[in-house]
Amino acid sequence: MKKFIVILLQILFLHVFLLLGMAIKMIIALPIPASMVGLIILLIALFTKVVKVEWIEKGAAWLLAELLLFFIPSAVGIVNYDEIFNIKGMETILLIAISTFAVMVATGYTAEKIYNRKRSLSK
Repeated sequence: MKKFIVILLQILFLHVFLLLGMAIKMIIALPIPASMVGLIILLIALFTKVVKVEWIEKGAAWLLAELLLFFIPSAVGIVNYDEIFNIKGMETILLIAISTFAVMVATGYTAEKIYNRKRSLSK
């Protein structure tokens, strides 16, 4: 139960940065989404040691582990559009497949580099 509460509090803490991003987006008309503004603020807070990684680590890990669930409604909803299966639709599906593969490769490469760096630092 304690682990659940810690994860919940860390997710709520991450939402504070989302809300900060939304507030900044309302004040300053930026061409990027409010969630990205919040992530940039969080990144700056992490680099300047205002926020410690331990404060968000478990909540962020849980969100990443459940990330696939956030995409299921949009993936199921796409079936309602017959246009997706015509020529333009096939081009779109191919583009999605290629970009998904590129993201997977980049994520895997980055995760491997971080893992190797942490392993070499712990030796």
